[in-house]
Amino acid sequence: MPVLPSWLSQPLWEQFATLLPKRPVFDPGHPLGCHRRRVGDRVVFDKLLQLLRFGCSYQAIADAACSATTIRARRDEWIRLGAFAWLKQLALEAYDRMVGLVLDEIAVDGCITKAPGGGEVAGRSPVDRASKG
Repeated sequence: MPVLPSWLSQPLWEQFATLLPKRPVFDPGHPLGCHRRRVGDRVVFDKLLQLLRFGCSYQAIADAACSATTIRARRDEWIRLGAFAWLKQLALEAYDRMVGLVLDEIAVDGCITKAPGGGEVAGRSPVDRASKG
């Protein structure tokens, strides 16, 4: 089951892929002239979408197609390239066009209050084992 529907992930990938440098499938600097194939950027991109969607560890997403080490290394590479900052800006602009995003009118509020039934009415804390210190 895909993390995002293809009508959303495909255009997102196409725009993101334009930021990535072209890389050969095999490392040309390898002394034997051959090496394991480089895991495709699209595979790693899909794995990162899964991580964002499910909130699990890299080890949980890793499989035979892509290791957790590869996902982390490619993530770090893309961060250094500034691709994720550009993707964030792209997502904000797209959301603004489709839904409307007026950041000047957003209010963030938070407060901490005491529970109205707290204090002596609440009784002893269940985690307090009457220890002296």
